[in-house]
Amino acid sequence: MTAGGTPDGQRVRRAQLANIRAGLRAPAAAIASYTELLLAQARTRDMAAVAPDLERILKSARELSAVVDELLDVDRHEHLGSEGAERLQARLRHDVRNPLGAIKGYAELLLEELQDAGDATMRGDIAHLLQEVDNLLASVDAIIHFARDGDDGGDAAGLSAGSGIVDDLVRAIRPLEETAASAQEIGSILVVDDNSTVRQLLQRQLEAQGHTVLTAPSGHAALVALESESVDLVLLDLIMPEINGFEILQRLQQDKDFAGIPVIVTSALDEMDSIVRCIEAGADDYLAKPFSPVLLRARINACLERKRLRDQEEVHLRRLQAEKERSEALLLNVLPRRIVERLNNGETAVADRFEAVSVVFADIVRFTELSSRTPPGLLVEMLNHLYSELDEVCGAYGIEKIKTIGDAYMAVSGLPEIRDDHAAAAAALSFDLIDAVHRLNRKFEVGVSVRVGVHSGPVVAGIIGTHKFAYDVWGDTVNTASWLERSGEANRVHVSAETAALLDAQYDLEHRGRIRIKGGADADTYFLRRRA
Repeated sequence: MTAGGTPDGQRVRRAQLANIRAGLRAPAAAIASYTELLLAQARTRDMAAVAPDLERILKSARELSAVVDELLDVDRHEHLGSEGAERLQARLRHDVRNPLGAIKGYAELLLEELQDAGDATMRGDIAHLLQEVDNLLASVDAIIHFARDGDDGGDAAGLSAGSGIVDDLVRAIRPLEETAASAQEIGSILVVDDNSTVRQLLQRQLEAQGHTVLTAPSGHAALVALESESVDLVLLDLIMPEINGFEILQRLQQDKDFAGIPVIVTSALDEMDSIVRCIEAGADDYLAKPFSPVLLRARINACLERKRLRDQEEVHLRRLQAEKERSEALLLNVLPRRIVERLNNGETAVADRFEAVSVVFADIVRFTELSSRTPPGLLVEMLNHLYSELDEVCGAYGIEKIKTIGDAYMAVSGLPEIRDDHAAAAAALSFDLIDAVHRLNRKFEVGVSVRVGVHSGPVVAGIIGTHKFAYDVWGDTVNTASWLERSGEANRVHVSAETAALLDAQYDLEHRGRIRIKGGADADTYFLRRRA
């Protein structure tokens, strides 16, 4: 261990003194806290007889804390000579032990008085209080030993119970002048202070560190600057005319555009209420004036680093949200919105039975012939034009497009959202299909037509596949609609008796007669005609 007279030895001694001071302050504060708890219990339990002694203990505890702060000022006793050490020992023995003796005496009396009161909680708190008194007495002995032996040039390792830990800490935290400058965060800083001297000095110091500095002499000017300039950090004076710093802080936190800007409040007020209220209101830090430039630099660097990390996080979150929206848009191209929501909520197997839907099948007539004499690019363009138009029509009617297979188009009305007018919507879509093919012929100068089949009944619908999702429907209703399309006629809507029954009041029906549908059964079918 380095001798006490060297720089490292002085740092160790200073750290040890601060450590022992903390060891004295902790039990002193604990004694005051236990006494306040006891007083509160006495008031709520109507035990006025014990209150005077508790008040005396609390008064002595506060005197004790003040004595500890005064006697163990680290700066005052960093270099104690033998004469100074003797004076410190004498004051410690007298000024600390006197209030401790009073506290111990009153507490022991109270403990005896409460033996018959049956209040185990209060007796327990007094026992804790007495234990803290003993702890403090032991700490006083340690610091007297330190004051007596600390300047003898010997090994300081045994001067306090925590000296080994303190030595390790001092070795780990090297003096600022011995270490390379840490990475400096650079940003745009708004200095808000009504004192021109403070503003100018801070501006000069911060610009020397590489920051871009804006200044504002008042709260109003600060708000104007924030509206027009991009700012990474605000240094905000608390005491200002018109709008004080606390009001500015509240306004910034309530505005979504400014709430993410870190704020360091600076003030000549160093009382705890101001500090707590500012931190509660959203301040990132609080510095009492006058403050150390080195400490200010460290606080600014920490705030700017946190802001940089928050900004990076927001960028990543926006990217994730954009990716999520793109993924959802892709899913919505192949799945109904309601199904996508169910998958996002954790469902892995989506299958439902719908008792009443209308299935629409459409197939372009002579498409094979057309494809053999049409360039592939033009053929794809034609199909894309037709199906894009049909997709828009389906969306307008609230009908779910299920799939396209080559030149065939399949849609279902009445799922996944159940609707009573499924047949009417399917019929309207069917005639729009025919009209769309007519427009296709005019645009591309071709002569194709379309057959449409519609059947109403129950189906089962659900998700198939694990890597390439598809929403599909199954059942006899699907098979019958497909058969109606194949057995229909060009540019006509061929419907089953079940669908016709649902549309009798809205369309003219042309009885097709009985035809044999898939499966060998005969059934009545109809062609729909739009009424004039």
